[in-house]
Amino acid sequence: MRDFKELKVWQKAHQLVLNIYKATQYFPADERYGLISQIRRAAASIPTNIAEGCGRQGNRELAHFLSMAAGSSSEIDYQLLLARDLTYLSDVDYREYQAAAAEIRRMLHAFIRKLIPDG
Repeated sequence: MRDFKELKVWQKAHQLVLNIYKATQYFPADERYGLISQIRRAAASIPTNIAEGCGRQGNRELAHFLSMAAGSSSEIDYQLLLARDLTYLSDVDYREYQAAAAEIRRMLHAFIRKLIPDG
């Protein structure tokens, strides 16, 4: 069992969630149950899966949850692009959050390779 709060990747993912929550509060109200809900859920899924994986037994189980977190980071990529294209998100914010999601995804994949070098 690991303390997820000590993992750099969890810290970065948590910060991304905070940033996305702040940014989406300015999206149109009619997106409350659409894009706002989807992007927030996908963002929160990243550190949530990291935390859940840290509570599991064994490297394979942890790697499984890290893989799910990486999938959510890819989902965020599209949702950020959509938000930018709908002009709900500035290009500057889009680039910042997309870069953060990509860095988190790279970190997750590296962590998985460290846990399961041949798997």
